[in-house]
Amino acid sequence: MTDNDLVHGVGARVGRAAVNALRAPLSVVGLVLVPLQLVAYPMILVTIGVPLLLLAVALTRRYADLHRSLAGRLLGEEIPRPYRQPPNRGPMTRVRTVATDPATWRDLAFLPVNAVTGVACFVVPLGLWVGGVVGLVTPLLWLLGADDLEFNGIAETTPGSYVLAPLIACLALLLAWLATPALPRAHARITRALLGPTARSTLTTRVRELAETRADSVDAQAAELRRIERDLHDGAQARLVALGMNLGMAEELMARDPQAAAELLAEARQSSSQALAELRDLVRGIHPPVLADRGLDGALRALAMASPLTVEVDLELPGRPEAPVESAVYFACAETLTNAAKHSGATAAWLRLRHDGARLSVMIGDDGRGGAEPTENGGLRGIERRLAVFDGTLGIASPVGGPTIVTLELPCALSSEKTSSSSGTV
Repeated sequence: MTDNDLVHGVGARVGRAAVNALRAPLSVVGLVLVPLQLVAYPMILVTIGVPLLLLAVALTRRYADLHRSLAGRLLGEEIPRPYRQPPNRGPMTRVRTVATDPATWRDLAFLPVNAVTGVACFVVPLGLWVGGVVGLVTPLLWLLGADDLEFNGIAETTPGSYVLAPLIACLALLLAWLATPALPRAHARITRALLGPTARSTLTTRVRELAETRADSVDAQAAELRRIERDLHDGAQARLVALGMNLGMAEELMARDPQAAAELLAEARQSSSQALAELRDLVRGIHPPVLADRGLDGALRALAMASPLTVEVDLELPGRPEAPVESAVYFACAETLTNAAKHSGATAAWLRLRHDGARLSVMIGDDGRGGAEPTENGGLRGIERRLAVFDGTLGIASPVGGPTIVTLELPCALSSEKTSSSSGTV
């Protein structure tokens, strides 16, 4: 390391210590939120306590979010928010959820801890730098003012300080060099410990997500069973009943009116063909044969070819996912392309699929008018439920005026390896 590098490094750390010291007042400011929140709890019994508590908690969480962001930036990681999601059942339910959330009380405990540790971790390094510099400069001032020292009669008591003071100053500068990055990181770890999700809260959140996913999956399966039952009742079953009636009538007419019996048999044959076609369509709706035969790659290309839009496909899938994952992705892509063709006014679309070793990601875009939003009973919400069963996510970017880009991501392991890559416009 050259002298210039050393000087530059020292200057950088001194500057960092000075900037960090400016955060000390921010740590103390949070103490104002402690009495505000504590006073709000007993006032819940009166009307004003509800908005006051919600306001105090909201301000505290904003303050905690700021420290989570600063600590995460310093540690090089994101610190998630650990709060429970309150249900939409009125203000009192929301207050009860907020007041009983352990993260709310951990935020409250963080405020005084942050005031003490923040001042210590951010002011001490700068104090050590200043003390070290003063310790080096002081002997020089003593030498320059030796006559004054002798005049005051204290020259005999300070000769050892000419050596001791620089040694203490060097020690202070060494501690300052080490403390400048170490103490803020220690404060960031304290912040993460108090404001980040605990193992228990993470487990609770995960259990809640799984319960919601299971409920959505059960609802989706029930809806799918009702659809299959309705299709069977209104389609194939009705045709099979008509087929049985025609065969009975043909049996009665066989002896006395062979011509009419032959017409009924021909009609019965046509009804059987239509019933068989409807059953095949129903089976394809449950699990398309092309998906089982050609895999997700071939099925998506066939889906793009059948779309009324001009769909450009870019697929890179080095193996086959598990069958349930293939089915979920296929039907999600089918629903998205159908929505683009029916509602967006698009003339062209594109489909891109990638697998990075742990996750399968699909991006579907179109040149339509945009403005797509998931609704409670809409197709996009159905896709979200379907993907949530596999811990998948749905992302939608659809500004008014277009274009619309739908992103599907879900954890996925490939069961068999192959080397295939296909792209083109169909």
